Amino acid sequence: MAPKIARTMNAQVIGIGESRNIPKQKNTPFPILGYKTPPGPGPNTHKYIKPFEGQIRRGQTLVRALLELKQKFTPDIICGHHGWGETMFLKEVFPDAKQLTFLEFYYNSKGADVDFDPEFPNEFDDQFRIRVKNAPILLSLDAMDWGVSPTEWQRSQFPKPFRPFIDTIHDGIETQRLVPNPDATLTFSSDGQQKTVSRQEDEIITFVNRNLEPYRGFHVFMRALPEILRRRPNARVLIVGGDDVSYGKRPENGTYREIMMAEVGDKIDLSRVHFIGKLAYEDFITMLQVSSCHVYLTYPFVLSWSFLEAMSAECRIVASATQPVTEVMKDGETGLLVDFFDPAALAEAVDRTLSDPEAARVRAKAARELVVKRYDLHSVCLDQHVALISDVVNGTKAKGR
Repeated sequence: MAPKIARTMNAQVIGIGESRNIPKQKNTPFPILGYKTPPGPGPNTHKYIKPFEGQIRRGQTLVRALLELKQKFTPDIICGHHGWGETMFLKEVFPDAKQLTFLEFYYNSKGADVDFDPEFPNEFDDQFRIRVKNAPILLSLDAMDWGVSPTEWQRSQFPKPFRPFIDTIHDGIETQRLVPNPDATLTFSSDGQQKTVSRQEDEIITFVNRNLEPYRGFHVFMRALPEILRRRPNARVLIVGGDDVSYGKRPENGTYREIMMAEVGDKIDLSRVHFIGKLAYEDFITMLQVSSCHVYLTYPFVLSWSFLEAMSAECRIVASATQPVTEVMKDGETGLLVDFFDPAALAEAVDRTLSDPEAARVRAKAARELVVKRYDLHSVCLDQHVALISDVVNGTKAKGR
């Protein structure tokens, strides 16, 4: 977005972030300043406020970097993410700058992710921890001039008084990069051996998590695998993801992959199931292009970019009927939706997808058309973001104080 802002608004753009992340940002046409990784919370800090203390320390560290920047630059607007404390103290350093805050998620102990899965129940103590977890977000909501959230459901999780001051604009998908490719071939490593699959093969079932965990339905998918493999004797399954935990609680012992393999490993043909770890992004795109059926499951939580990317790549998708998936995908029109907790229904939907490839292709084409129309980065979302920034700068959109 920053280069487009610089071009269309004739603006000077400066980025700022944690120094260790800056080497990842290559060939940017604007300067990126770094700040040192702040220390974490102290050992005696109450467990409810450990994250909050870490975010305050980050906010303070950023303030020091901004005070140095202030000697030669004063912004008209600052755009930042609410999640790590960076947006808490911006108004104190630049009181006249407008603040546009990216609002990804507000935590609720009821009605969203935390109390969704009875297999991993919410403890009474968690309700207090979650309330405190929102403290830095509330500070950012108070300080912002306007906010933006990627989906309408994510926007709806924020407290009602703030919702009128939050626009819904997705980050955007590079639909010209995420395209179907009938000639795609993926070579990957599994069990120490190099293996290859291509789009020309009959049945490649794909499943992607950043890390294999319940929040993204890994346990449900694994429980569906024995029936999927029984119904589809020629299918091969590619499972992408690490063994850490991105969201939710860590298991007391081992990894979720080890736990699920102990439960169902003797019921699946491991010669047809490939755990391929994490993939480079280009290989991830190729994996979507070779997929015959892509499975996406999630708690009611942040919508994964991979879901929209799979739609853009014209994957034939089976997904959970959970928010915000249902905000995007319509059952029978752009994919098949199933109850998150029903492995039998998941296996049936995968079988249905692979048994009727022509109907699945029609849904997949409709899915791509929807993503191109609503979520394309360059023709839709960037323009919306730039227009929002302009409105906030000129005061057309202002929360007031």
